[in-house]
Amino acid sequence: MTTWLAVLAIFVGFVVLAKSADAFVDGAAACAGNFGMSQAMVGLTVVSLGTSAPEILVSIIASLDNAPTLAVGNAIGSNIANTGLVLGITALLVPIPVREWVVRRELPILFMITVAAGLAMFDQVLNQIDGILLLLALAAVIYVLASEKGKEKPFLEEVLEEETKEHVIELPEISTAHGIRLLAIGLVLLLISSKILVWGATSIAVTLGVSDAVIGLTIVAIGTSLPELAATINCAMKGHHDLALGNIIGSNIFNMVAVLPIPALLSPMVLDSAFVYRDFGFMLLLTLLLMAFAYGYPLKFSGGVISRKKGLVLLSCYVLFNWALYTTAIQGT
Repeated sequence: MTTWLAVLAIFVGFVVLAKSADAFVDGAAACAGNFGMSQAMVGLTVVSLGTSAPEILVSIIASLDNAPTLAVGNAIGSNIANTGLVLGITALLVPIPVREWVVRRELPILFMITVAAGLAMFDQVLNQIDGILLLLALAAVIYVLASEKGKEKPFLEEVLEEETKEHVIELPEISTAHGIRLLAIGLVLLLISSKILVWGATSIAVTLGVSDAVIGLTIVAIGTSLPELAATINCAMKGHHDLALGNIIGSNIFNMVAVLPIPALLSPMVLDSAFVYRDFGFMLLLTLLLMAFAYGYPLKFSGGVISRKKGLVLLSCYVLFNWALYTTAIQGT
């Protein structure tokens, strides 16, 4: 009975999490726009962080509920799911051309942020200093993107600005008062659904006899990546390849500098070596694979194409990673 209740809690948590995140982003974007914030800055701050709200809130609740490894697993697992599962499936459906400034600017930013996260975890301790440094990296990313306004428009800025326009156009007459209500309702539901989801996930972990980290890397990571899967496939099918790829790159960056710092700040911990060598190592491998596919061969700084074959490779890597997690968990029981 408890197992089925936990499964139901995970399902309900995911559904409410997705809906409440939409309300939160709509309310926040509308309020910011009504207070005079530019579309680009709304995209760079409110929308970009707001679309990471499910991962952020799940990490906060998990850290406060003494399950910080679930929070770390969620951050790393979401990046693995975004690159292997989401981008893999999308490329299988629609090959994705990569523009020049993606390989010249945005992918190097993703790589540097990934390395910074790896350095924070390398000593197998995640503490407040690590969290603060990662948050400073978040501020630096936003500053770099914002400061390049007026130059050739950075890819991530264009993507986030377009996402913001979609929200603003859908709710053109929304008042500040209604925006605040949406913001408050979305935040409350995010908190409640995150609490339900974390309870269900930790209960499943206890029932199966596996660690919170494994559940965070798999079930929770997949669930919090489902909105990215739907949005990325939708963008690609409509021919908005830049938005599809930008959704992945932006989400992966913010998972490292906005989600990973949370357990470091709220519940410092000693990390299992598997987090560093297996899980983070595989995330880094997928990031390098994405960069190799985006640059193409021979090396082209004008951008390549993430073809169906490359999508199959990414998806196969994701399946292989989960199989390795499953066999490791079985051997440990």
